[in-house]
This record gives sequence, structure tokens and C-alpha cells, in this order.
Amino acid sequence: MGQWVQRNVVEPGKLPLLLALTAFVLTFLITRVVTRLIRAGRGPFGNISSGGVHIHHVVPGVVLTVVGGFGAVASGRHGFGSGAFAVVFGIGTGLVLDEFALILHLDDVYWTEAGRKSVEAVVLTAALVGLVLVGYAPFGVNDLSHDELQDRGSVISTVVINFLFFLAVLSKGKPAMAVFSVFIPFLGLLGLVRLARPGSPWARRFYRRRPRARAKAVLRAYRHDRRWTGPRRTVGDWLGGKTTAELARSHPPD
Repeated sequence: MGQWVQRNVVEPGKLPLLLALTAFVLTFLITRVVTRLIRAGRGPFGNISSGGVHIHHVVPGVVLTVVGGFGAVASGRHGFGSGAFAVVFGIGTGLVLDEFALILHLDDVYWTEAGRKSVEAVVLTAALVGLVLVGYAPFGVNDLSHDELQDRGSVISTVVINFLFFLAVLSKGKPAMAVFSVFIPFLGLLGLVRLARPGSPWARRFYRRRPRARAKAVLRAYRHDRRWTGPRRTVGDWLGGKTTAELARSHPPD
């Protein structure tokens, strides 16, 4: 059955990646359901503590990621072992990235606005792995012909140019677009011609003596944030749950 799936649904050698991605997404969704039940005081679940220390699920996540990663490297890309370790790695990564904001801030910000970075990290990771799964290669290498791939100069120049696009878009304060441009170079070109975000390294360097460019950048950023803050918050609430501040506003004390 596993050979049939690998031969007819995904490219050869990509079944472990598919299993890891599936385990990653399911782990994140299940973890969020469990944490929301714990938060609401429902169900049989509860926080885990040892010696008065709250054990966050990032801890077993790190252990599973290490075990799954080393196991996958040792077992190769084929066989039952590679698939099993891929699932373990996906579960561990899901647990770790679900508390990405805690690692970033070194503080328990799970139910705060800063904690939304965990949801963003999970969505971004799932999207990037999905691109790899369907055949996208980083820095535009997948757009090269067979003859061009045989020419080292073509490969190196393509990678260098697209990497420079990535750095430029990143310096403009657009990290998500920069990351996606690694797999879709057109996004890098699009980000390069658009205005930078206010306060970004690009804006501080190139808009310092251009007041009109600074004003246009501020106005565009304001309109963009006003347009997308609501939908982004809705998706964040649906995937990760409302923050403590949002719950307090929606259910004020009597």
C-alpha cells in the first residue's frame, strides 16, 4: 500500500515528507484543541507539572524532533523506518512550533497577542513544506532546463540572483514574502519593486532623504494593515483561539 501511494500520489522519495507534513499539521490542530479545552476547564486534560514546574509541550516536542530527525537521517529515504521517523519528526515539530512564540520571547505568551507568532510560524512552515512536496525547488532551480542544470554557472547565477532578491525583500520589512520568494522567484521581483515597510532597514537607508517616499510607505502600510488585520485576526482566532485580552473584552466581568 505504501509503495502504491508513493508511486501514484507523490514523487518517489517524497512519501516521508508527506507523512511528516501530515503529522505536523494534525499535531498542531490536536494540540490547539487540547490546550483550548484545558483553558476552558473542560474534558479530562490538564497541565503537566513536575516539582512545581509547568512542563510545556515544547519539551517533548524537542525530544521527538531530535529522535525523528536523527532516525530519518540514519534510515534513508525509503522503507518503513523512514516513514515512521518522519511521523515522529512531524509530531515533534508540531509541538515545538506551537510554542514558537514562547521560545522567541523566552516567556509564556501562549494566550497573548505575541503568541500569535506561533500560529504564523506553523502556517508558514506548512505552506513551504507543501511547496517542496509539489515540486518547487528553492531559488528558482526548478525553472532551469536539464541542460542548464548541467551548467554549474547557470545554477550558481540563478541561486545568487534569487538569493539577492530574498535579501532585498527581507530588508524591506516583508519576511513572509521574502521566504516565499525562495520558492517562487516572481514574488521576490514583485517585492523588490514595491515600497518598503516604514522602519525597515531599506526605508531607513533609502528613504531617509526622500520625504515623499517615506509618506507613501507609511500610507501604504496603514492601508495594508487596516485591510488585513481583521481577516488575519479571524484566522488566528479560528486556528489558535482568542487571546486572553480578547476574551476579557468579549466577556467583561459583571
